[in-house]
Amino acid sequence: MASASATGKLSREEFRRQKDLDAARKAGTAPAALDEEGKAINPHIPQYIAQAPWYLDTGAPSLSHQRIPEYDRSADKLDNWYDRGAKAGPAAKKYRKGACENCGAMTHKRQDCLERPRKKGAKFTNKDIAPDEVIQDIATGYDAKRDRWNGYDTAEHKRVYEEYEAVEAARQKLREEEIDKRTTTDLAAVRKVAKAGKEKGEGRDDDFGSSDDEDEDQDKYAESADAVGQKLDTKTRITVRNLRIREDTAKYLINLDPSSAYYDPKTRSMRDNPLKGVAAEEAIFAGDNFLRFSGESPEVQKLQLFAWNAAARGNDVHMNANPTQGQLLHQHYLKKKDELKDKTKVSILAKYGGEEYLEKAPKELLQGQTEEYVEYSRTGQVIKGKERAKTRSKYPEDVYVNNHTAVWGSWYDIATGAWGYACCHSSVHMSYCTGEAGIEAAKASSAKNLLESSSSSSMPPPPVPTETADERKKKAEELYSKKRLGEGDLSLDRDKLAQALSDERKRKARGDDDTDRFGKKQKGGLGSSHEVSEEELEAYRMNRRISDDPMANYVDPEL
Repeated sequence: MASASATGKLSREEFRRQKDLDAARKAGTAPAALDEEGKAINPHIPQYIAQAPWYLDTGAPSLSHQRIPEYDRSADKLDNWYDRGAKAGPAAKKYRKGACENCGAMTHKRQDCLERPRKKGAKFTNKDIAPDEVIQDIATGYDAKRDRWNGYDTAEHKRVYEEYEAVEAARQKLREEEIDKRTTTDLAAVRKVAKAGKEKGEGRDDDFGSSDDEDEDQDKYAESADAVGQKLDTKTRITVRNLRIREDTAKYLINLDPSSAYYDPKTRSMRDNPLKGVAAEEAIFAGDNFLRFSGESPEVQKLQLFAWNAAARGNDVHMNANPTQGQLLHQHYLKKKDELKDKTKVSILAKYGGEEYLEKAPKELLQGQTEEYVEYSRTGQVIKGKERAKTRSKYPEDVYVNNHTAVWGSWYDIATGAWGYACCHSSVHMSYCTGEAGIEAAKASSAKNLLESSSSSSMPPPPVPTETADERKKKAEELYSKKRLGEGDLSLDRDKLAQALSDERKRKARGDDDTDRFGKKQKGGLGSSHEVSEEELEAYRMNRRISDDPMANYVDPEL
């Protein structure tokens, strides 16, 4: 058993006991297993999670292989670095054996000394012996060892900036003093003096020569700089305003009505006219669309569209690269287009005729004034004068037939859901109009009026029957007596009854069907049938078998 457990294999009996123990733990009848920390292990954890791999197996139930191992990350700190320049106490007074021959420190040898080589080392002079350095053992982790900025001191680079600023301040002060010595106020002469001072190299430092180049660039381009709100061309001295000044009114402040023209803050555009009641020519701002389609803007757009279409067809036309070529080609295109249009028109008129129909009335007559006065509102409605004619459809309108004064579909019956005529309330199409009489008849024949009339009529209640008990008993006997069912006091002929009984016995002996009982054919014709008499019906009842009765075999279990 020990060998089996040592190799990790279980016998059949041990495996069975292990299975029973797992089932009991899952059922709650056995306590759960504990790990090395004394924590209970959930028995419902799958085996592939609870079982540790071979390289982490401790031989006891545990879930430590599923947890993140705790490592010592104190060495991964970025501020954990060597203390630069640290000295170990005061320096020695005499040279010590085994120390550096150059500086006299015990922490390094002569070939590793970082001090300037002396003419005579400390070994021979016993003077200026350097103190010993602090030897530090810094344990760096994986990340700290590969961090290129680990141990970086920002104060080192700050001193570089301070030195640069000091040199720049001294150079600027020297330049100002040189300019103050001159009495001229000409800016060009001042620049010339400053440039001459640079060329002399007074106080020039090659390490910081880039600032001089920047100053030269500033002086070079200072004259061509644009002023705020203006675009200044130094050659032509033409000022073009490209920004809005304070006196201008913003587009969105022209009309503060929220339902007026929309202003797009992203593109700073307002396409519609914010002042609808003011003419576009008189308004201070009529919208971007008015500016876009006024003046020569439409012609430029047509020219650009022509260039695009020509380039799409393979022609080398570009408005920006060669605008003159595009303008000439466009003029040539329009000229040819007009010639082709006139030629086509002449050919069609020559072939089909009809030139007299193309002649228009004189312009003075078409645009002439009349004496009809019409006054319109802001929305285009007529206030005074002749109202404009309404547009009529292609179907006949206001045509009344069959004495009607309204068209079909002018009335709708809510009760029946049918359309009809409003003049007579008739829902029959093409019916004759009955006028007010038809309306009254329709109201009277409606279901609502019929119900109201039936409920309002006062009919006398039916009389209550006053019958005695004997009368009711006699009436019940008459209802359920044999006489009512056809079996009452009947006068039967005895001879006929005997004959019928004899015939019925013979029929039963032959075994004929019930359908042939009274279906004997008479001599008179083929289609005639025998009429059943009272005697024959009584004979059938008397000879009927008890088995034909469906209640013959019924037995009451309570009796």
